[in-house]
Order: sequence, then structure tokens, then C-alpha cells
Amino acid sequence: MDVYRAVAILIVVQSHSAFMLEGTLLEGFPWISLTDGVELFFVLSGFLIGSILLKIIEQNNYSLSFPLLFAFWKRRWFRTLPNYYLILVIYTVFVSQGLVDADINQFDYTFFLFLQNFASPFYDFFWESWSLSVEEWFYIITPLLLLIILKIAPNRNGILSVILLLILAPLIYRISASDINVDQFWWDVSFRKVVIMRLDTVIYGVLAAYIKFYHASFWKKITIPAFIIGLAGILLLPYFPTDSNAFFTKTFYFSLISIAAMLLLPFADRVKNFKTRFGKWMTHISLISYSMYLINLGLGISIIEANFPIENPTDGWIKYLLFWVYVIATSTFLYFKFELPIMSLRDRSYRNLFK
Repeated sequence: MDVYRAVAILIVVQSHSAFMLEGTLLEGFPWISLTDGVELFFVLSGFLIGSILLKIIEQNNYSLSFPLLFAFWKRRWFRTLPNYYLILVIYTVFVSQGLVDADINQFDYTFFLFLQNFASPFYDFFWESWSLSVEEWFYIITPLLLLIILKIAPNRNGILSVILLLILAPLIYRISASDINVDQFWWDVSFRKVVIMRLDTVIYGVLAAYIKFYHASFWKKITIPAFIIGLAGILLLPYFPTDSNAFFTKTFYFSLISIAAMLLLPFADRVKNFKTRFGKWMTHISLISYSMYLINLGLGISIIEANFPIENPTDGWIKYLLFWVYVIATSTFLYFKFELPIMSLRDRSYRNLFK
């Protein structure tokens, strides 16, 4: 799982920094089209959080309560909100001082409530926050639906019905909006980056957790074939026709990417130890991945583009290497000096709930 998460963030950061390699021997690296690492993050998050929710539900005889949900949300928000708000404030100051080229007029309270892209597009300010909105609303909506449905059907079928509802509802919504004419930019911000269009991508991870939890033998049996099919999907889907106005591009493309990412999970879950130098490096990248995601674009690439444009290939090489050093070093500092101390504030009784 650490390798899965590390690969996802490395794809994201590389895609943002690739422009600095133009004119060098590594121009176009890795020389193949790759699925956006954010899509891998979504499914992995759904799997990990889904596993926690299923464990809580089982421990409480197929029921949930508001105290349990508040405890769950507290755990999530201690993990995600402090770092997000810290970087959001720093980014806003940088934009206001002209260090980052973005539209300060786009900034308002919605960024603090993850509403900036809930039902409509946003752009030109703290771009990377779009995916965090999808995940935060998943953390809220999914447990609430489980709370309601399990009161009606306190069994596995109740859980499965919530999963299927959250798979189908966003897909149906995308289908209903598929007649809207958009160019590549507006496809990206109006379909790919709107919360109610994309909630299904996280729930595929919950579906994987459901299969592992209730069909463990099947989960183990499909490890290798699922990995082969999933990897093929991850590598081939980016080469599918990408006309921004095509019905497939607006609808089922997102579903297939999520399914491909989901199929990688049984293999990732199976490999528990990776005790090599490379494995330790991947584990470290996994640990700092959240900070890497938050700082690499708004507080990294955007600053370089606005203040230190690439002059020539050699200049690009130097800035590319310095950028990676900056991202990894700063993210490591944030993880150990900010993220970990904040997470340690979670009270002991709450942690015991998830043992």
C-alpha cells in the first residue's frame, strides 16, 4: 500500500514538473501516457477508509450512531484539515503578494468548507484543492448514508446498497450532463473536478474493502489476474480517444479508471513487507505524500513559473532537481514537525475505538 501511494504522488508531481525537462534528454519522461495519480489516491483512500468503517459497523452489529460518526470524522479531520488549512493560508498570502500568479478574487469561505467545487467548477486558485473536496465530502456523505440505510437494512446488503448507490448516482448525473458542449479545459473543471460528478471514484475503493472483508478467499484468489487487468487498464486507458465532447469521455471513462485502480488493490494489500532500501524510500514517500500533494503545485511549480522561468535546458535541469529536493525536504519537515504532532493530539480513548 505504501508503494501504491508513493507511485500515485510521484506521478502527480512528475506531471506538474515535466515542463522543466523540455529540451533535455528526459523530455517527455516517462515517455508514456499515465493515468493521473490523483485517481489512484481516490481509490486507495476509499479502500482504507472503507476498511475502517466496515470494522466499526461489524463491531457494532451492523449499526452506526452519531457518536461513532463524530469519532470517525474527528480522526479524519485531525489527519487532513490542519495541513490543508496551513498550506491554504500560506498560498493565499503568496498570491496576495504577487509571488504566485493566481486570481485572489476567487478566494472565499468556500475553500474552508470544501465547497469551491461541490456542484460547480472553480479555477485559477489553489487548483489542487479540488481532489481534497471530493475526499472530504466522501468522508461525510458515505457514513451518513450508511447510518440511514443500516437502520432499514442492518446487514451486508445495507452496506452494499450504499456502495451501489454512490457508484450509480454520480455516473447517472454525468450522463445527464453529457450533452453540454465543453472544450478540454471546461471538461476538466466541469466534469473531472466537480465533487458530485466524482464521488463514485472513491466508493470503488470501499467496494474493494467490502470484497476483502466479506469475501476474503475470493479476494486472495483474484490477486494476480486482477493486478494484470488493472495494470493494463491504467496503462491503456490514457490512450483512449479523449475528445472532450465525447459521451464516453464525460461518463464511463472515469468509472473505468477507478475500476482499473481498484483491481490493483488485492496485490498491493497482499505484499506486506518491502524490506529493501527502495522499499524504505517508498515508505517515506508514502508518509510525506499528503504534504507533497499540497505544496508541489501552488507553493512549488507556480512560484517557479511566476518568478523563475526556464531559460534553457541546463537551467531546466537545475530547477527540476532543486524542485524535487525542495518538495521532498519540505514535505518531510511538514510531516515530522507538523502533521505528526497534530495527529498525536487525538485522544487515546478515540484511538482505542479503531484497534
